[in-house]
Parts: sequence; C-alpha cells; structure tokens
Amino acid sequence: MLALYLDTNLLIGEIPDCWNHWEILLSYLNLANNNLTGKIPPTLGYTYPFLMNLRNNSMFGELPSTLRNSWSLVMLDLSENHFSGSVPAWIGDKLSNLVVLSLRSNNFDGHIPHKICDLQFLQNLDLANNNISGVIPKCFNNLTAMATKIKTNNDVSLSHPNFYKFSFKALLVLKGRKDEYGSIVGLVTSMDLSTNSLIGEIPKEIGSLVGLLSLNFSGNLLTGNIPDNIGNMELMESLDLSMNQLNGEIPPSFSNLNFLNHFNVSYNNLTGQIPTSTQLQSFENLSYVGNHLCGPPLSKNCTSKSIPTDVANNGSINEGSKVNWLYVSTVFGFVMGIWGVVAPLLFIRSWRIAYYRKLDHICGKLYVFWAIMDM
Repeated sequence: MLALYLDTNLLIGEIPDCWNHWEILLSYLNLANNNLTGKIPPTLGYTYPFLMNLRNNSMFGELPSTLRNSWSLVMLDLSENHFSGSVPAWIGDKLSNLVVLSLRSNNFDGHIPHKICDLQFLQNLDLANNNISGVIPKCFNNLTAMATKIKTNNDVSLSHPNFYKFSFKALLVLKGRKDEYGSIVGLVTSMDLSTNSLIGEIPKEIGSLVGLLSLNFSGNLLTGNIPDNIGNMELMESLDLSMNQLNGEIPPSFSNLNFLNHFNVSYNNLTGQIPTSTQLQSFENLSYVGNHLCGPPLSKNCTSKSIPTDVANNGSINEGSKVNWLYVSTVFGFVMGIWGVVAPLLFIRSWRIAYYRKLDHICGKLYVFWAIMDM
C-alpha cells in the first residue's frame, strides 16, 4: 500500500506497532482528525513516508527516536495532541527534506534546538502553543527557503517512481485563522512561535528571512527593541508581535511593508510615533493598544519630540501628586502629635490627676492675677 488516508473519522484506540511488517513502503499516512490515543509506535519510523499527518488526536508521550529514520519526510504534522518532552534535535539533523513542520498545541518544552536551522527546504515552521523557553536562535537566517523571495511549488506535489502522484494539504495558521492550503502550500512561507515562554531579544537575523509571508512571535516574554531590518521583509502579509515586553519605537522601516493586512504590536512597552505609511494607518486601534504610542491612527497626539501628550504631562502630574502628599503628611503629623498628648490622659490615671491639679493651680494663679489688676 502506497498511501493510507483515514483522516476525519471516528477512529479510537492506539496506532498498532506493526509497521515493520509492511512489504511496500508507506509513502503517505494521514490519520488526522480522529480520537486516537497512545504514543507514536516506534516501527512507524521505518515506513519512510513523504507525509505523516497525525493532527488533532489525543496522542501523548515523547517522539520516538526511530522517526529519525524517516529521512524522506516532506511534511510532519503532529499538531493538536498532547506530545511532550523537548523538540528533538534530530529533526533538523535527519529530516533534512522537511518543507512543513507543525508541532503546535502540544506540551513540548525545553529550548528550540539549533539543528532546526539546518532545514534548508523548510518553508513553514509552527511551534506555537507549547511550553518552549529560551531564546530565538540567531541561526534562523540559515533557513534558506525562508530567506528567498523566489517561491517554488515543486517540493509539494511529489511523484512516486511508479508514476503515482499525490498532492498533500497542510493546515496553516496565518493572519490569526486556520486555513487549509493544497496545491499552493509551496508558495506560502510562515513562522509561528507564539504562546510560549521565549525570552531575550528578537535577533536581527530574523530580518534576513525576506521570503516570509507571516511571522508570529506573540504571547512570549521577548524584550528589547524591534529590529529595524524586519522592515526589509517586504513580502510580509501578517506580523504579530503582541503581548511581549518589547520597548522602544516601531521602526520607521515598517513603512516599507506595503503588503501587510494583519498587524499587531499591542500590549508591549512601545513608545513614540507610529510611522507614517499607507498600511500602518489602516489598522484599528486594537493593533496598538497597551503601549505609549501616538499619532494616526490613534487619537493621541504627539509632542514635538514624538512623545504622547499624556506622557509629556506626566511630570506635572507627579509634581501635583507630591504637593498633595505634603498636605496629607502635615495633617497626619498634627493629628499624631495631638494624639500623643491626649492618649496618656485618657488611659493613664496618675497622669490625668496630675494634669488636672496642674491645670487647677494655673487657673488659681490667673484668678489672683486678674483680681489684683482689677483693683
């Protein structure tokens, strides 16, 4: 059997571990959208498929090391399961023909292995919605297929030596929505690392991936400035850097991104004026909310130094706050001073008796003084 397509059924249970008994190599395996459980059987790695799609099941465990034998894989989609452990380094070392790698919505942890950078044919990398930590590898600029503006579809429609031809479909998440791409999947390049725990700065090497149509780093812990050379990625249609801790200004070079139709930098620490361009002013305020930005399309005006007016006035607001606190502290000190005198008189009987005796003595002297004055 050359191809096994059992996707979108009601299959349950585990995948049998008997694939080493197949006399004919299984080139295409699609078991997506079922209710399969259990681990990936180790013998599945000896089928040498071009395509393996186990998306949207309930499978778990770490990826078996025998999958490294599947050197012919062009598409590996294990998304929307419960797989765990680190992303294996052998994916980049052994599966050198990969065009589509999707591990999104699992429980993978650890760092992104630098060996991923060796996948020179990789056009779609999706590691979103996992527990991956560490920094974004600087070597991503070695992903050759993402660094070229010239697209080819030859890697996607694969011909078998016996003249059988199969075109596979890939489910990609672009512009915030899922879409299935068939014959044109080879023309799409994307990278999605969103909703993980990545730290550090966005490496400037990302800017060399000029063939990317979609880049999503949202929902991480990234810091520092947005690299200016991302503005060189002129084919970009979707860019999402929201919900991080990025600071500084939106690079003026972003005005070169003329094909953008999805853009989001909300909930960072960005400041300054939004660069003027046809595209950046076309997005709604929600794309910029949660920052200290100013200028169109926001209603917040900028000062001469491109500082939002509310930030510029922050100094005078703080000064007013200090004056108010001065009044509060003065009143508080006065009350505490009075209380320091009154409290002992209320709670210490001997002090109270002595106080009244002294007061009576002073009143007596004053009475005698005024009596003498009247005479």
